[in-house]
Amino acid sequence: MAFVRCKGEGSKLNVPPQYEEHVFVVNIVDNSEKLKEYLTYHSHVWPEVEAGFKKAGYERIALYRFDKLIVMTVRVPVGANLDQMGKLAESYSPKCAEWNVLMDTYQQGVSGTAAGQKWAETNLFYEFKHK
Repeated sequence: MAFVRCKGEGSKLNVPPQYEEHVFVVNIVDNSEKLKEYLTYHSHVWPEVEAGFKKAGYERIALYRFDKLIVMTVRVPVGANLDQMGKLAESYSPKCAEWNVLMDTYQQGVSGTAAGQKWAETNLFYEFKHK
């Protein structure tokens, strides 16, 4: 058996994929029981939902909370279409769409969102990098 070695710079065989991060915010409805339920669901996310995330190509999804404010970071391949990724994730199983409908009942838009809009994408306005 012969092994082929690639020469030269720029070979894409060993280059890790490039990702970008998006940050979104949403509020949980002003109800302490609803907040508790929402957090409980997220302590045991349905396996079909996470399988849908994998199928769609998400690298990482993380949720952070301050009171009723939820911050979500999403790491995806550079240039990915988030709407298409969401649809692909939901197509994995009917449970994925069911999860999204259920979670929607707990969420409300932050100040400044349009009528009916829940999640709002944030804009990066400062970044420090140690070179």
